[in-house]
Amino acid sequence: MYAYVKGKLTHLYPTHVVVETAGVGYEIQTPNSYRFQKQLDHEVLIHTSLIVREDAQLLYGFSSEEEKDMFLSLIKVTGIGPKSALAILATSTPNEVKRAIENENDTYLTKFPGIGKKTARQIVLDLKGKVKITEEDSDSLLQVDATSTVQDQFVQEAMLALEALGYSKRELAKVEKTLNKNKYDSVDEAVKAGLQLVVS
Repeated sequence: MYAYVKGKLTHLYPTHVVVETAGVGYEIQTPNSYRFQKQLDHEVLIHTSLIVREDAQLLYGFSSEEEKDMFLSLIKVTGIGPKSALAILATSTPNEVKRAIENENDTYLTKFPGIGKKTARQIVLDLKGKVKITEEDSDSLLQVDATSTVQDQFVQEAMLALEALGYSKRELAKVEKTLNKNKYDSVDEAVKAGLQLVVS
């Protein structure tokens, strides 16, 4: 129904962004909302998919058509809901997920919250041979002056984003300690670093 939403990016939250167009603010669930940080208060185009449930209508958004297509493929798999699909795409590119599927790498797939061995096997069975590896997209990061106060904010927002993806406080306690030892140029970079730590 909604192929994309184009408008001003007005807000970033751990689980979603808000895009204003024609006086209406659209709440859009995303794998990693901080990917859009550099575009805050600027015009964006977010590829979207509307999912209608009995109790809600939710708009899911992605930075590319490839990411959107991977999401739509994943949620067709038995045992995979939108939240699990977003968690997978928060830390992996579509091509990384496709390679794991084609190589039957169940171990890679079970690193994500909500994905057990049975579900990982189902992903492989349902999608192997049906997903095409494409040319990689490279996301540029927002470059900012990283003061200690800004660093603390980056880490805190990254932790909120990781918790929203379904990781437990116990898992994240160790991650937070490691993140605090390093410097990051954006929340997106801190989120990516945190995701690598929880799935390693």
